[in-house]
Amino acid sequence: MSLRLGDIAPNFQAKTTAGDIDFYEFLGNGWGILFSHPADYTPVCTTELGKTALLQDEFAKRNVKVLAVSVDGLDKHVGWVKDINETQNVTVGFPIIADEDRNVATLYDMIHPNASETFTVRSLFVIGPDKKVKLMITYPASTGRNFYEVLRVVDSLQLTANYSVATPADWKEGEDVIVVPAVSTDDAIKKFPKGVKVVKPYLRYTPQPNK
Repeated sequence: MSLRLGDIAPNFQAKTTAGDIDFYEFLGNGWGILFSHPADYTPVCTTELGKTALLQDEFAKRNVKVLAVSVDGLDKHVGWVKDINETQNVTVGFPIIADEDRNVATLYDMIHPNASETFTVRSLFVIGPDKKVKLMITYPASTGRNFYEVLRVVDSLQLTANYSVATPADWKEGEDVIVVPAVSTDDAIKKFPKGVKVVKPYLRYTPQPNK
């Protein structure tokens, strides 16, 4: 059965480039990103892991741990990481799972037979501190992901988890947010002392409350 938003993310044990891990123990009480790659030593995957490595400090600021997964073996991963570091001018500091038995790929429905019967698609899951799936993104093997968008979505998820707001189209950290419909305008004015701009009864903006 495929995962849906709000489902508990399956736990697993796996061998990685950083040693054996238990997924839940690895995440601790923070946020996590689990993302798959079709294969080692492939060009698009190399740039994706390079970009993730470049943004490691940004993920760490948000208390997000990153974990990559590929169906290739540990020996190939170790060699590939050297190539990534060399060609992308980074240092990969996050684990890459060696999912040779397809256990993680199966748990997270990362293999789509109509795309490929053996390789994973580019799946990405954001897992909350409650171990529930907060976001799922799936790209085809031919298209690299936008990891600045992943950071933007994490900012939105963390903000909306703590405040009665939603983020509008193309929102970025620091911009105005939307008051959720469940909060009346009178309550919103009390709840958000920075002010509430009413465009329509259902469309009300307020400055980002945690800034």
